Amino acid sequence: MARLTAGWVGRPGVWRGLLAWPAVAPFALWALLRLVPGDVHFRWVQLVAFTPYVALASVVAPLVALLVRRPAALAAGLAVTATLAACVLPRALSDPSPRASTSAGVRAAGALGASGTQTPALRVLSANLLYGSVPPAALVDLVRRLRPDVLTLQELTPQASAGLRAAGLTALLPYADDRAQEGSGGSGLFTRYPLRPEELTAFNGRRQAAGVIEVPGAGPVAVVSVHPCAPRYVYRFRCWSKSLASLPGPGGRVQILSGDFNATLDHARVRRLLDAGYRDAADATGNGLAGTWPYRRSSDFGGLPVPPVTLDHILVDPRVAVRAFGVHRLPVTDHRAIFAELVLPSAAPSS
Repeated sequence: MARLTAGWVGRPGVWRGLLAWPAVAPFALWALLRLVPGDVHFRWVQLVAFTPYVALASVVAPLVALLVRRPAALAAGLAVTATLAACVLPRALSDPSPRASTSAGVRAAGALGASGTQTPALRVLSANLLYGSVPPAALVDLVRRLRPDVLTLQELTPQASAGLRAAGLTALLPYADDRAQEGSGGSGLFTRYPLRPEELTAFNGRRQAAGVIEVPGAGPVAVVSVHPCAPRYVYRFRCWSKSLASLPGPGGRVQILSGDFNATLDHARVRRLLDAGYRDAADATGNGLAGTWPYRRSSDFGGLPVPPVTLDHILVDPRVAVRAFGVHRLPVTDHRAIFAELVLPSAAPSS
């Protein structure tokens, strides 16, 4: 035993490697899986949402390698941390595109653009009502304060819909595609402008409200109240995946996807939407790391704290500029409401 111990003590490179490489390996595996353009496994779909926290923790790997003087492990750790940082940090930076900089000068809906013509704007609010449990007066008060032109709701129940109407929602947003139902599968789309409802493919009986809005000066704008199944259990994974895959892509008429995606920008399904041309409103304004769920402890996790992740999004057509984005609290629900001010492309003049 003494001889074995002496052998280990006499070979410091061995125990240094046993410290350095195990510190690098889990972060390297996470970075590798994050770069895969697909859903690796059901459990990975649940875990990948926490990539921003893993990216922050990954600095431990090169630090350990530096402390034990393992150059190869240090290089690998730095590469892994840089890879994860490249996936996450851009969300904290505002989009420097011409669209974003142009919209920054627009101070109000219908403000004059550079050509002297009115620039149409659209204010979008989205909220998950947690089985319709948000007090109607609280939501209507938020609508009065933020003055959205479009409101997308998820987990809208018949009782919640009736309560919102009684509280005065339709006096503020008179046009609606109300697809309320019991449980978590209902949704709604309420607007200030005329609305033509449209049908989307339904999975597991979920009713995602959708329609085309006639925005003055901008022409038709298609909006979807997004709410796929939560991938909490294996049997709901297919519903989640198929629902996200069925969302319409950008192109043709202006398109906006707004709601609780039950996915972050680290999920491959959402990355495909971004690769197709959509822009995330929070990401475009440097607020892409603002957590939207959960902001209170849930009995579903035994009261254990779950670090907030960004499940709620407003994805906009590449022709739409994002002027501002924010998150807002509502009582009872475990999701934060999200709000974005958008600048739409002007409608082509009629000949």
